[in-house]
Amino acid sequence: MNYEEYKKAVEELNRYAYHYYVEDNPITTDEVYDKLYHEVLAYEEKNPYQVLDNSPTQRVGDVVSEGFHKALHKSRMWSLEDVFDEEDLKKWLARIFKLDDRASFYCEPKYDGASLNLYYEGGRLIQAITRGDGVTGEDITQNARTIKTIPLKIDYEEPIEIRGEVVIFKSEFQAINEERAKNGENIFANPRNAAAGSLRQLDSSITANRNLVFLPYGIGQNTLDIPLLSKRMEFIYSLGFKTPPYRAVCKWLLDIEKVYAKMKDERDDYDMMLDGMVVKVDQIESQESMGYTVKYPRWAVAYKFPAVEKITTVKDIILQVGRSGVVTPVAVVAPTNIDGVVVERATLHNFDEIQRKDIRINDKVIILRSGDVIPKIIKVLEHERTGSEIEVLRPKECPVCGSELLDEGALIKCQNLTCKARVVNSIIYFASKQCLNIDGLGEKIVKALFDSGLVKSVEDIFSLTLEKLLALEGFKEKKSQNLLDAVENVKGCDCWRFINALGMEHIGEVASKSLCSEFGLGFMKAEKNDLLTIEGIGEEMAESVLEFVRVNEEHILRLTEILNPKIPEPKIEAKDNPFKAKTIVLTGSLSHPRGEIKEMLESLGAKVSGSVSKKTDMVIYGDDAGSKYDKALELGVRTVTEDEMKEMLDD
Repeated sequence: MNYEEYKKAVEELNRYAYHYYVEDNPITTDEVYDKLYHEVLAYEEKNPYQVLDNSPTQRVGDVVSEGFHKALHKSRMWSLEDVFDEEDLKKWLARIFKLDDRASFYCEPKYDGASLNLYYEGGRLIQAITRGDGVTGEDITQNARTIKTIPLKIDYEEPIEIRGEVVIFKSEFQAINEERAKNGENIFANPRNAAAGSLRQLDSSITANRNLVFLPYGIGQNTLDIPLLSKRMEFIYSLGFKTPPYRAVCKWLLDIEKVYAKMKDERDDYDMMLDGMVVKVDQIESQESMGYTVKYPRWAVAYKFPAVEKITTVKDIILQVGRSGVVTPVAVVAPTNIDGVVVERATLHNFDEIQRKDIRINDKVIILRSGDVIPKIIKVLEHERTGSEIEVLRPKECPVCGSELLDEGALIKCQNLTCKARVVNSIIYFASKQCLNIDGLGEKIVKALFDSGLVKSVEDIFSLTLEKLLALEGFKEKKSQNLLDAVENVKGCDCWRFINALGMEHIGEVASKSLCSEFGLGFMKAEKNDLLTIEGIGEEMAESVLEFVRVNEEHILRLTEILNPKIPEPKIEAKDNPFKAKTIVLTGSLSHPRGEIKEMLESLGAKVSGSVSKKTDMVIYGDDAGSKYDKALELGVRTVTEDEMKEMLDD
């Protein structure tokens, strides 16, 4: 075999594999494939410097990693807003049609697996990154290369991110669990857990043996000049990726409901697990115009399938005290298997709900679990009562510290700031990965430090010394020094991590980043109206920030001095120009990508909005301008062509 014959053999093997793994339509026998494979392998062993990147021999996992490294996505991987019924969907569609009354929708399955982002450049698979927090994930490229439904080479040279879900087919999942049981290993609870666990194996040969399947559902960074998402996905499938079992483009609610009903009714017949249907605006221009909230794209939702319900028995109701002092009742139920997950607890939210539903210990109840949502009790089977049921009384004393509780009706709070549960939970949250990420400061260590009296508040962790730690049982020198180093290393942390670690009610990672970006540490002096100008922050969140700062200002200042958080670079104020401080809407076909124009205008101090209102100062339009242009004329808003915009920029 010479080099040209070798290249043709690799191409032929990839064609065989595509028909077998992607098309589910074999075009040769295993014998023919294996014979050609070994001929290719023999050539590569003799000519190791001529091995092609897309050779099927490069899929064999033979690397054992020490760990996975963090890697940044080229563009953010967003979560999706969930809708659960037709009414929710109607509300979402109403919002969409307000922004674009000509929108149509691309519907596809919502796979229940592990999200993965593939980055190609020059037609080659360069990197594969897990979803992570949407901005940063783990580089698992070596493992991804073993997945036969991921092309190592595609017929497209430009840089592109292809997003999808890694799943394990139901038949494969059953075979894996049977093998694990035979070997005395723990079995996987469901195919999603199996897929996620298989994807993150340090030994890539294990990943290679699991028969994982990659199913594309979207595109990240790209330079595609294709105006519709449905057509873009067709292009992606044409590059050698597996197509979904069903997909459709719809215009109206009735069309979407028909597709949803078909997927819901047939989901048990699909090879992979589905937990709903994704609905996305099909027009890319409209997607860019609609933009994002702090958490989700406005132009897409996950229409979830009905949750699974089971009957179980309430064995007990226990009380949990959170870091804000709120006492939350939790139902302990008889272990119940729901869709592969054994459920032993159900949320009750508050005591008003217990009274409204008349939930009693020993009651038979129906619990509901939807996706990853914690199960909840939806109905008490009163006709099943035997007289052994015990009523649940509203607590008057904190179950942790014994102090009197403040009963505000819906909420019952422990007011004792030194309550162990409040302090411990605050420190655990403060040190968690999404906050300061203090390695080694988990629940067990925090409780030990609190019980010893060394730590009575978050600030106390910064006064720990090696001498103090070594005096505690179970603290060896290396472990203690590692903890002290981890605590020291968080000094100079990012501003948003500091804000998130404070544990303000309703303020999570996304809102913390927004506060940091807008105000830095000046969020403490922000007034309510200032907070409400930030996209995604509403009344309740703004009030939470104001109340927390009022009560804890000294505490925040002390922590600021200790940590000296890293403030982001201040925004450079734009010079005076015709667009500064103006609210602008873009519409129609423009000569440059809308994202580029939006970024340019924002750098000039403009606010680019997705919809026209009386507050709009200017509408910049291109060819085929539609309803936004008409509305601008109706409201008397200034309209500017793209050429006029360029003249204004030149001036």
